[in-house]
Amino acid sequence: MYSLIRKGIFSLDPENAHDLTIKLLHLAARPPFNNILKALLACPQGMEKTVMGIKFKNPIGLAAGADKNAEAIEGFAAMGFGFIEVGTVTPKAQEGNPKPRQFRLIEAEGIINRNGFNNRGIDYLLENVKKARFDGVIGINIGKNKTTPLEYGKDDYIFCLNKAYNYAGYITLNISSPNTPGLRQLQYGDALEDLLKSVKARQQILARQYNKYVPLAVKIAPDLSREELVIVADTLRRNSIDGVIATNTTIARDNVAGLKNAEQSGGLSGKPLQQKSTEIIRCLQEELKGEIPIIGSGGIDGVQNAREKIAAGAQLLQLYSGLIYHGPALVKQLVGSIK
Repeated sequence: MYSLIRKGIFSLDPENAHDLTIKLLHLAARPPFNNILKALLACPQGMEKTVMGIKFKNPIGLAAGADKNAEAIEGFAAMGFGFIEVGTVTPKAQEGNPKPRQFRLIEAEGIINRNGFNNRGIDYLLENVKKARFDGVIGINIGKNKTTPLEYGKDDYIFCLNKAYNYAGYITLNISSPNTPGLRQLQYGDALEDLLKSVKARQQILARQYNKYVPLAVKIAPDLSREELVIVADTLRRNSIDGVIATNTTIARDNVAGLKNAEQSGGLSGKPLQQKSTEIIRCLQEELKGEIPIIGSGGIDGVQNAREKIAAGAQLLQLYSGLIYHGPALVKQLVGSIK
């Protein structure tokens, strides 16, 4: 059935298709449609897994970017996800980059986006999170506003951390999107050390304030060299970060050259990222040696490559582009097969 739905979705501009899907999932999760949706999707229970001190009902999650404003949590939950990461969200609402800013590479099952953290702000997202009825884990992915100078970027992360802490299962620092100018510089050297030291100190204060510990994860780029990855891993370990998500989108185009839309600027996701993200996971695992859990994301489109990411060192997995190309059946396959 999804092949027919996909034809309709792919007849629309990618961003319009995404916005329509979010609206439909929001409506479908409301009575009386919610029971029909669950019956149609009928996802298996899956295997529980404890990661970052959190019990996940299964290891398959929705990656950030799909539900930026937490408007369709119940709709995605009906597909069977064990956890849903909403955002990326910033302190203030922002429009993001000029449109068009999303492009499909259909032959390669890839997507390029240069959205630029378009979202309605942390307060709007949290109101939706508070209302969500979901028995899984909700992660909140936070970033900095485009207008915030890089040297004050950590203030935006701390602002969002303060706001989100009491409502999140875990919180992810997105420092690896290629679509906010200069953001990826926060992955390197003193800038990364300063950011992580600051947010970790704030986490400890919030843990005492709310009498609960909410883990912090960091989402990294797939375009780091091995030498850079070693330094990042060491910085994550030294600052006792609770998890690392590998990976965000890539700016590389080596395996899609010549395809329609391949020349568009932005981050490439989907199947073209599959091998690269798995290699980053493997390198991280070699450096971290299990001290910090890895969440694998990037190009997952079936059981085989999902298992490759698990074998490389990932303890949890996240989907986004694969869901667009293969539909909710992909979630069902993975939940039923990945331990």
